[in-house]
Amino acid sequence: MTTPTIEYGAIAPVTIHFDDLDALGVVHNARYAVLVERAIIEWWAARGWSFSGGRPTKPDAFNVIREYTITFHVPIIGTGRVAVHFWLEKLGNTSADYRFRFVSEDGSAVYAEGRRINVCLDPATMRPSSWTEEARAVAKEITKG
Repeated sequence: MTTPTIEYGAIAPVTIHFDDLDALGVVHNARYAVLVERAIIEWWAARGWSFSGGRPTKPDAFNVIREYTITFHVPIIGTGRVAVHFWLEKLGNTSADYRFRFVSEDGSAVYAEGRRINVCLDPATMRPSSWTEEARAVAKEITKG
């Protein structure tokens, strides 16, 4: 895969499989959420934030999606590879405002773009919890501006 050039954030190649497609042979709308989730999780896991044995490796790995929106521009047709470009628009006290776009391998086509808000939770209370300073330092790698 030729990685598109980006000015900020991260880019992750994703593979579209046959089971990602709907009856029309295009990526089913619900699969975009799964694909962007995998891209973001893999990026954080490479930096030490993941789940091992069903437990978060760091407190900030315990977070949930509060909001997810997507706008579709051009269908992704068939199987193959595309890229997910994602970045943090803003990291608040307890929330993370991610933006993302699905692009062609060469970066020339934007298939879809959207927003995803994550909220860090305290596992004991299930209430919002502040991101750690360690996570904030790592998040700077993908924060816009």
